Amino acid sequence: MPKDRPVSTPAPANPADQRPAPVSSHSDIEAFLAQVKSLEPATAAGQRGRLVFALDATMSRQPTWDTACRLQADMFAEAGAIGGLDVQLVYFRGLEECRASGWVTDARRLAALMEKIDCRGGNTQIGKVLAHARRETEKAKVQALVYVGDAMEEPIDELCAKAGELGLLGVPAFLFQEGDDEIAEQAYREIARLSRGAYCRFSPGAAHELRDLLRAVAAYAAGGLKALDDLRHRNSSGAVKLIEQLR
Repeated sequence: MPKDRPVSTPAPANPADQRPAPVSSHSDIEAFLAQVKSLEPATAAGQRGRLVFALDATMSRQPTWDTACRLQADMFAEAGAIGGLDVQLVYFRGLEECRASGWVTDARRLAALMEKIDCRGGNTQIGKVLAHARRETEKAKVQALVYVGDAMEEPIDELCAKAGELGLLGVPAFLFQEGDDEIAEQAYREIARLSRGAYCRFSPGAAHELRDLLRAVAAYAAGGLKALDDLRHRNSSGAVKLIEQLR
């Protein structure tokens, strides 16, 4: 079992209002998938992809955390069929806690780690996540950063600066927002733009939507754009529809 470690880089907080979540927008998902299609190949032939999987583990995230525990296995399965994927879990909760696991190659090991983590009240620490992804790719290339959350309570200019650094290093950030918090959406979209990644919003509890999005990014990280197209040959109807949207 990889032992998690603290992630540094403090992030000041400015609480934002929470708003009720809307019905999922399929146009938003299609726009996200179109952005993924436009990206450059992520890995060289024969190399395993590396993906940082970051989650907001504050109290409001408990339902999505449970969903992510179930869906992360699909990321590994998709990547395994392509050539493999190493995943590092990063999470924050409470007032200052932000931790990263070791790199894992087995979905069961990551699931076991996630099941031991409970959500706790606190503010977002997205700045720490972005800074951590930068440090990791400076050690060994990271193909993508995935972040799932519902809020943003930090100075947006600081987040934009860190996102720009990821963009320069070729690490696209894929931000998935649950709900319709406008402050979060503005920040997530800008982080995605500056890092040359993509943004998408999904409905609360819509596991099937998040599953397709996570599988798409895993395929990209493990095998590039060709791997995305190969998904249409699988049995999942959701994956087939996803690939049709990417054409």
